[in-house]
Amino acid sequence: MSQDINDQIAIGKPRRTIKNLRWWVLILFLLGVTVNYITRNSLGILAPELKESLGITTEQYSYIVGAFQLAYTIFQPLCGWLIDVIGLKLGFMICAGLWALACILHAGAGSWLQLAILRFFMGGAEAAATPANAKTLGEWFPKSERPVAAGWAGVGFSIGAMLAPPIIYFAHASFGWQGAFMFTGALALLWVILWWAFYHNPEKHPNLSKEELAHIKQDNEPVTEKLPFFTALKTVSKNKRFYGIAIPAFMAEPAWAVMSFWVPLYLAKEHGMDLKQIAMFAWLPFLAADLGSIASGYLTKIYTRWFGCARINSIVASSVTGAFLMISLAVVTVTRDPYIIIALISIGGFGHQIISCMLSALVVESFEKGQMATVNGMRGSSAWIASFLFSLLIGVTADKIGFNPLFLAMGFFDLIGAFFLVMFIAERRGKRA
Repeated sequence: MSQDINDQIAIGKPRRTIKNLRWWVLILFLLGVTVNYITRNSLGILAPELKESLGITTEQYSYIVGAFQLAYTIFQPLCGWLIDVIGLKLGFMICAGLWALACILHAGAGSWLQLAILRFFMGGAEAAATPANAKTLGEWFPKSERPVAAGWAGVGFSIGAMLAPPIIYFAHASFGWQGAFMFTGALALLWVILWWAFYHNPEKHPNLSKEELAHIKQDNEPVTEKLPFFTALKTVSKNKRFYGIAIPAFMAEPAWAVMSFWVPLYLAKEHGMDLKQIAMFAWLPFLAADLGSIASGYLTKIYTRWFGCARINSIVASSVTGAFLMISLAVVTVTRDPYIIIALISIGGFGHQIISCMLSALVVESFEKGQMATVNGMRGSSAWIASFLFSLLIGVTADKIGFNPLFLAMGFFDLIGAFFLVMFIAERRGKRA
């Protein structure tokens, strides 16, 4: 009886539909990734003071960074599989709640080892962001819109890093370094509440119109079987196209890790900048990365319309364009002007985010919907293996040889990745439909 009454109420009071709801859902996801990067990059911004306050050496700092990166590497496939199995809403919410709590607990750290342990747990939870990105694109957008949507989704990954320096600086000025960690962790908890309240999948969303649902589902992608974790990894590993995505991701990630975790320390060590100066300038590469994210999807349209590229090839061409822009990092080695260096690193940020967004787009183009989060998690693991190893290399060598050889290497890594992208992913004329 009560169920009949509820059904009549539901019929009598239909929920208001929201036009273009899929883009509002993307904004909600983008906001979560923004908070993810604010919490993540808090360590890099506070690194100069943490080194002094806790007596941390450069090598020990590399272990702290490496702990985060190692966990991020290990847990991305697991987080991706979890999201594929229990759903995007619950899976991402659990992980976000865990990384928020881990960030808050940073305030109680008293040594580099304690920070490293906390960063490990935080990295394991934040690893959900990359597979959740692919899952959001796959669930909410038809194939024709995914490259552009991937570009806009990528904004969250860089806008958080862009906002981190000023937010951390003002939080630090108000509450100290402990309070800065607590403040950013509280932001993450606030987003968890928003996600739980407003996210639903397309089939169950009360504010999604039937017309937009039909638009989202126009490709009629089949619902695939949910595989056990190791079976899913084995299935993906047999696909040659995965390596055309994973190898470029491996070559690209060291540059992003340097921007996220090492540039503030580099500016302080090599150019004598204090925390205020770092806050004034360290956000610029991430602003450029935001622009690269936005530009990436529209760049595919240029390659399609002007050069007649197939959709896959337009995504590959956009990524190769980003790889050539990364040469700007090698040019850092020939100047000592900090403002020119920041400009060159910003060009690298622009190029990197084109590559990153297009690799995400290739995941959703090349794999079934039920595999997308798992595949993107495996791609992320490939990337963060390189990130982890490169950070350890910096920790061992930076005080001895400086940062220039590392910038030189980063300038050409992505061209190597672009070669494998073209070989394994690009469609040959004979294969085009």
